[in-house]
Amino acid sequence: MSFIPLTRRQREILDFLGSYTESQGMSPTLEEIAQHFGVNKVTIFGHVSELERKGVIERAAPGISRGLRVVQEEDPAQENREMGRACVTVLGNIAAGAPIEAIEAPEKFDLHSMIPEGRDVYALRVNGNSMIEDSIRDGDLVLIERRDTARNGETVVAILEGDEATLKRYYNEGDRIRLQPANSTMEPIYVDHIQIRGVLIGVIRQF
Repeated sequence: MSFIPLTRRQREILDFLGSYTESQGMSPTLEEIAQHFGVNKVTIFGHVSELERKGVIERAAPGISRGLRVVQEEDPAQENREMGRACVTVLGNIAAGAPIEAIEAPEKFDLHSMIPEGRDVYALRVNGNSMIEDSIRDGDLVLIERRDTARNGETVVAILEGDEATLKRYYNEGDRIRLQPANSTMEPIYVDHIQIRGVLIGVIRQF
């Protein structure tokens, strides 16, 4: 059975369709699915159409209200194998404004082939818009290669005194370190020393 990538909501709809059909002996209507998830019918129609396109459900015939049928279940073991090939840990949030307390709240984010093989990479979700002129916006996921050194001009995850973390361009100016925002309305941060926890290698925007 081949692996078919589904969104979280598509998986939930597929699970609901299967369990409803098993318990009721017939498939739910689009209205019943919409009522179950607390959304409108148009939203469910879009999800169902996409599940049909992916080949995991089919309709018995056009116009039949209870004609949905699951034709291919996801294989959890296969999904885990696919995830294992390219899955990074989202450790938490990173300030792209004023520094915030560094808090790790791990979750998994499946990137498949987007990460260079053999590199130690993790992800952080951005809070703030101090790097917006580098096309890094509030809510973006940034991919960070785990390193403790950086070259001038690279964007780094910097840990300041008090375990505050921030995402900024790094410049070692000899007697001080400048952490430069990519936002012309904001001032740089000057410090004597920092801990570098990684260097930016990519940005993922979720719409």
